Amino acid sequence: MFLSGKRALVTGSTSGIGLAVARALAAEGADMVLNGFGEEADIARLCDELRAQHVAADLTTREGCDALMDAAGPIDILVNNAGMQHVAPVESFPVEKWDAIVALNLTAAFHTVRRSVPHMNAQRWGRIVNVASAHSKTASPFKSAYVAAKHGLDGFTKTIALELARSGVTANCVSPGYAWTPLVENQIPDTMKARGLSREDVINDVLLAKQPTKKFVQPVEIGALAVFLCREEAGNVTGANWSIDGGWTAE
Repeated sequence: MFLSGKRALVTGSTSGIGLAVARALAAEGADMVLNGFGEEADIARLCDELRAQHVAADLTTREGCDALMDAAGPIDILVNNAGMQHVAPVESFPVEKWDAIVALNLTAAFHTVRRSVPHMNAQRWGRIVNVASAHSKTASPFKSAYVAAKHGLDGFTKTIALELARSGVTANCVSPGYAWTPLVENQIPDTMKARGLSREDVINDVLLAKQPTKKFVQPVEIGALAVFLCREEAGNVTGANWSIDGGWTAE
């Protein structure tokens, strides 16, 4: 329970990777703030399970990000995980989808970090973990907004790591390959349409084609990595982009 007394916020934590990270931090004693959407009864159950506070906020807007941070209070551990995806050729990529993807996957992290850093600096301790993607290191067709946002998140993380290097605050990216989450599952129909493939072909020949292990990353594995980055022993680990992608970006 080495995180007892620490307050942690995980965005997009009512399902998928974010929920796995929240559970891993809570298991080490962190006081959790959850964020995300879902059925009211399901969220209430998660709050009971993790003894957590839940704040629903639209992180595609500055006002929503500020509302989240106002409600969450001072944060010791910030995990920016909320994200969205859309798959389409660039010439027909919906402009509103581009704006929303960049806002949620990149700009929201700027707003949560800028609000968290003063408290972290004041206490000379803090952990910022930005959940990026293998697409922060490489690209795939038909994902222009997502790839651009995740590359931007990698650069943003390196920049704040340098700014905070002497403050006791670390900033790192965690970059999963394909994990079996709602975000991945929901992009299968778009990929089927864009590439003219069956569902099985999308899973085997697109999603897992680049992962040498031929296995989906498990959200619990991502949670374990996030917990490691919060340890005192990781105090000199900063500005890094940690791949957890079955070897995808090693090629």
